[in-house]
Amino acid sequence: MVPVSSIVILAVDALIGISLPLCLSYYLVRKFSARTSTILIGAGTFILFALVLEAIVHQLVLKGPHGEAIIGNTLWYALYGGLAAGLFEETGRFLSMRFLMKREPSTRIPALAYGVGHGGIEMILIFGLTMISNLALALMINTGQADTILANAPSAADQMKVQIEQMQELSAWTWLIGLWERLSALILHLGLSLMVWAAVRKGGKWLLLFPAAIAMHAFVDASAVMLNKSIGMVPLEIIISAEAIATAAIGYMVTKSSGSDNTPR
Repeated sequence: MVPVSSIVILAVDALIGISLPLCLSYYLVRKFSARTSTILIGAGTFILFALVLEAIVHQLVLKGPHGEAIIGNTLWYALYGGLAAGLFEETGRFLSMRFLMKREPSTRIPALAYGVGHGGIEMILIFGLTMISNLALALMINTGQADTILANAPSAADQMKVQIEQMQELSAWTWLIGLWERLSALILHLGLSLMVWAAVRKGGKWLLLFPAAIAMHAFVDASAVMLNKSIGMVPLEIIISAEAIATAAIGYMVTKSSGSDNTPR
């Protein structure tokens, strides 16, 4: 049986994972006159560059002649994964802001709207929908339908058995860790969006913020992989949260320094 506390947390995770990005989007549009199209540009860019283009490269590299060596070495895998995420997502962010957001005012609001779209759709697709799936599985287990699940998926029976066992063994606290991680990721995307927005709008020396955003993104992702097995989940999430908040602070300061801090009245 899956503990009732876990089912409650799964429901909370699913609710927040879906509703938070939507609520933030609504708030930016109603309170600060952000454009819905900008939010959608952020969402579309993440889907294209992270879920499509980056995924294609992963298939080519990790299933190529050097794939096993990369996967088998934690350092190389962390560096590869971090750089891939940084290059694809920040390049997509830069190109979208440069060519699709030309008519936006040079304030923080378009950058935040883009960040909510980019990080928000990631939160919905990777976390919110997954929590809905986990919640449905937990309810089926507790209503005695586990055997039916295994019977309907004979080719993946072993994998399903492992997943069912994990659902029954994991504590409610563990499911909250996932929400914590997603909130940190959303903050990170807001900060990176501010950094790249300053690079796009100011140009010149501010263009260095674009490779800085790539490096910051790569560092956060790589450090998560490197530390995952060496420290506990809570210390890891504290570190990732600190990195995300630091990135957001940098984004805030550079948009202020670049003259992009005025919000629409």
